[in-house]
Amino acid sequence: MQELVRTNNAVLITAIEALLKSADIPHMVLDQHMSVLEGSLGMLPRRIVVDDGDWATARQLLEDAGLAHELRPSSAGPTPDSQSDLTDDAVLGGRLRLKQRKRGHRVGHDAILLAAATAARPGDRAVEFGAGVGAAGLALAVRVPEVDVTLLELDPELADIAAENVVRNGLEQRVRAVTLDVTAPADEFAARGIGPGSADRVLMNPPFNDPARQNVSPDPVRRAAHTAGDGLLAAWVAGASWVLHSAGALTLIWRADGLADVLAALDGRFGDIAVLPVHGRAGLPAIRVLVRARKGSRAPLALLPGLMLNDEEGTPTAEAEAVLRGAGALPLASD
Repeated sequence: MQELVRTNNAVLITAIEALLKSADIPHMVLDQHMSVLEGSLGMLPRRIVVDDGDWATARQLLEDAGLAHELRPSSAGPTPDSQSDLTDDAVLGGRLRLKQRKRGHRVGHDAILLAAATAARPGDRAVEFGAGVGAAGLALAVRVPEVDVTLLELDPELADIAAENVVRNGLEQRVRAVTLDVTAPADEFAARGIGPGSADRVLMNPPFNDPARQNVSPDPVRRAAHTAGDGLLAAWVAGASWVLHSAGALTLIWRADGLADVLAALDGRFGDIAVLPVHGRAGLPAIRVLVRARKGSRAPLALLPGLMLNDEEGTPTAEAEAVLRGAGALPLASD
């Protein structure tokens, strides 16, 4: 068994147990009876452990619930150099198959929610910033026929995996993956066929954990995927503004407690901002915000009703299932 979380917060333990139970993940809480020795003060931490085969799924579940900072560090694995270092996973109820690294950043709800919140029409050109293995861009291509998608990824190995995922899902006629830094100069974008004002849509899931406020993973790949440096969000938003034409739209997902940072980055370039809060569980604060903004617009901000991924008992809601498994669209995608 592997340790998932170590804490002496009884409320947190109860919440994590409920999440694991709702996902049918067997687990144990160790050291529960140490209070006899410590005088019932709750000073010694309890350890939540899961079977080796459930460890990656359990970690992803807690990340999706906004509890990534509570996870125990994972051992950094070797850089994948063969197919044996990859898993083959079905998402969107089997409509999309993705190869991805066994260790490091793994595809979760964020990518699928981002795709579901992105409006697109047949014939549109969409660009995904920081595409990883291509989950969000490919999910958009699956949902919207005839949309053209370019996947931008800085990591050459991830870009190669994304390119393989494009082919294995039969989307090579309208989806391509390129290795490119989102903050690269204009001539590097042009060399890959991406010019100023050339896109109708940009979608992105930028790294959003602040190392000064959240615990960050010791795994270098996971850390790079989740940790934001100073000015990163503003740089990505500026890049999206450059790529989009005068009426283009940007869709992004971010930490709920960082909404002010998103609005500040959009200010002056985008308007007609719509915000959809995402709650891991009904009755609890939002863990993510999905934001859609239009380039050059001056229309006022709209705050939409929140999406509940799970009800108060921890059971996935019908609305969430329609998006995560049924490839449905969210209200932000209505243009």
